[in-house]
Amino acid sequence: MRIGILSTFIFFILAIQFLFSNINVTVDKDIPKYKKVTGVSGNLSSIGSDSMNNLITLLLEGFQKIYPNVKIQVEGKGSSTAPPALISGTAQLGPMSRPMKNEEIDKFEAKFGYKPTEIKIALDALAIYVNNSNPMNYITIAELDAIFSVNRKGGYKRNITTWGDIGLKNKYWRDRPISIYGRNSASGTYSFFKEHALFKGDFKNKVQELLGSSSVIQGVSNDKYSIGYSGAGFKTTGVKILGIMNKNNSKPAFPDYDNILSGNYPLSRFMYLYINNNPQKESDLLVLEFIKFILSYEGQSIVVKDGFLPLTNDLINKELKVIK
Repeated sequence: MRIGILSTFIFFILAIQFLFSNINVTVDKDIPKYKKVTGVSGNLSSIGSDSMNNLITLLLEGFQKIYPNVKIQVEGKGSSTAPPALISGTAQLGPMSRPMKNEEIDKFEAKFGYKPTEIKIALDALAIYVNNSNPMNYITIAELDAIFSVNRKGGYKRNITTWGDIGLKNKYWRDRPISIYGRNSASGTYSFFKEHALFKGDFKNKVQELLGSSSVIQGVSNDKYSIGYSGAGFKTTGVKILGIMNKNNSKPAFPDYDNILSGNYPLSRFMYLYINNNPQKESDLLVLEFIKFILSYEGQSIVVKDGFLPLTNDLINKELKVIK
């Protein structure tokens, strides 16, 4: 039973730990601060992930304060829009909340003769959201699969359609159908969830696919009997995050910094930025300096401000080698 006194108490403690761990997330002080250079001006265009839309906007605005002559344009309609934009040259920056697929890389390489450059710029996790009135405290990956997918590749024997099917026996919940919210297929969040929670299975037709991460949160907030997935940084007062149990967990794991860094939270992920960087030519100064700004102390501070999690100094050093 998931809502007994003991489990409620455990959930309360875990929730408090999750809350304070997020409050105390700070940028690694060993990450160097950004050093301004001369000659940086021009236009920067970004097309890609909706989940990263606000983050990229804030990063570009911070960069523009250092270089007022830089003009910026940001469009976020989903990660799948980034590769075509880089290939066509309509954007220099391709933010994606998932890695590029092999076929996307192949199309890029077919045109340019080299692969796109991938830079990890932040840490994130997908969270499982339910309405604040929901008495559930945690869920397993197999149960998530049985709620969202028609295939049930996670091994759960029964299809889950009502809250009673998943253990809520209270008369106000047991017969209530589960409303399901998710992202649209252009989204990297959709692809990530499909791969890591549904074991590459197919979504049920009843999943309400929405264009934006915030729309999922709003849907769950307004629908008492709903469940949905979105980035952990999109949490609002109308929803709560469920802990996730998997085979490696003895207790529910929440998307806090330690769990994400250690891999203990099963829906952890990186946020990526892809660029067209010809290895045979000198890197574009404007793009190069923007990436250096992202991977600086100031840039990672913006990452935290927007609800994502910062890279460690060790990870920063690995990413800086990619663009040198």
